[in-house]
Amino acid sequence: MRLSPLITTISAYARRLMPRRVRLRLTLLYGALFVVSGGVLLAITYLLVTGSPANLVLVDSGAGNPVVTPDSHGNLYLGPDPSGSAQLADFTQELRQQALRQHEAEVHHLLAQSGIALGIMAVISMVLGWLVAGRVLHPLRTMTDSIRRISASNMHERLAVAGPDDELKGLADTVDGLLGRLESALDSHKRFVANAAHELRTPLTLEHALLEEALIDRHATRESFRSNFERLLEISKQQARLLESLLTLSSSERGLDHHEPLDLSVVAEQIARTSRPEATRRGLRVETTIGPAPTSGDSALVQRLVANLVDNAMGYNIPDGRVEITTRTDGGRAVVSVSNTGPKVPPEHVERLFEPFQRLGRTASGGHHGLGLSIVRAIAGAHNAVIVARARPDGGLAVEVAFLARTERPGRHAIPLPAAVPATTHRRRTDTAQLDNAAGGR
Repeated sequence: MRLSPLITTISAYARRLMPRRVRLRLTLLYGALFVVSGGVLLAITYLLVTGSPANLVLVDSGAGNPVVTPDSHGNLYLGPDPSGSAQLADFTQELRQQALRQHEAEVHHLLAQSGIALGIMAVISMVLGWLVAGRVLHPLRTMTDSIRRISASNMHERLAVAGPDDELKGLADTVDGLLGRLESALDSHKRFVANAAHELRTPLTLEHALLEEALIDRHATRESFRSNFERLLEISKQQARLLESLLTLSSSERGLDHHEPLDLSVVAEQIARTSRPEATRRGLRVETTIGPAPTSGDSALVQRLVANLVDNAMGYNIPDGRVEITTRTDGGRAVVSVSNTGPKVPPEHVERLFEPFQRLGRTASGGHHGLGLSIVRAIAGAHNAVIVARARPDGGLAVEVAFLARTERPGRHAIPLPAAVPATTHRRRTDTAQLDNAAGGR
């Protein structure tokens, strides 16, 4: 236990001593690998050389027939029979010892010279490692410089790295994909700000005109003042709803705070029951086909999603029209569907209706600012749900939202519905508290 602080301290010092530049670290790595491999090679060579000493001594006395005789150490010598001459045997032994000493001296000399050569090559390997590391990191430096030059004013530029399909090109392509997504998000943000400014400028202009009219008209009566104030109050309410919706969309990336079990059938029944008085006032029929559709999520947000779909279906309808609300379980998903009669919607405009401030008409009629379906998209994205929308042939719009069934755990990617209709899948996260109060129309 006492060694733990010491190990921590040593690790901290080691991290401080570690070079910060990647090129220097790669150079040290290349050099260390070369030195280690060279040292291992030198050790193997030394062991092989020392393991095979000089074990053959040739002696020619000039007389008799030479013989090969082993001694007690396993060494061999070539010469006359040593038993016949003790003096020749002593001489041969002395020659053998001299050969062994010479062999050891050569081995030590080889070891010293190899060590010097290894030191010289270590320096050369460091230089070569520095050059190779620079060559390897050159594409990264080029990409870094290019990324530093890219800003909001030139977001269209890309790295466009050419060459073999290796890891570096894969990294460059990934960065290009990220830049493309950032460019799309920035363009969408610019359009959103421009549309929001336009939507807010119209009621402000109208308010200014009403106030100016009340001040200029010297013959204004109490009834005219009351009428102007009622109009101003209604405009103020519309602005409040618009601001709530804008806050909802601007903070839609925070995600869900909690999940709870719920059933889309219960939510749809509640929304249908509360919407019938308004539908009756507008001369519409609300038809329901309710089936079990258990799922999980934020109940307040799911209620807002269904309420926006129904409000959108009633707001863009025709006299004596109808609104159909359906819930069911299909393919392991809990599905809620809302369709209506109404004016014909061009199929190519269906996906655009889920963008902020997009309406079939040019004005925000009925207090709708074109944010209702955008909020639906944000809530669906927060629940990892899938939206499928299609234009009805006889007019109107059919929107289907598929949630993960309660038995499944929400994942990172949604599974598309098996439907042969134009689909728009959205994965934006949504702020819970603000979406609960948000409203709007298509």
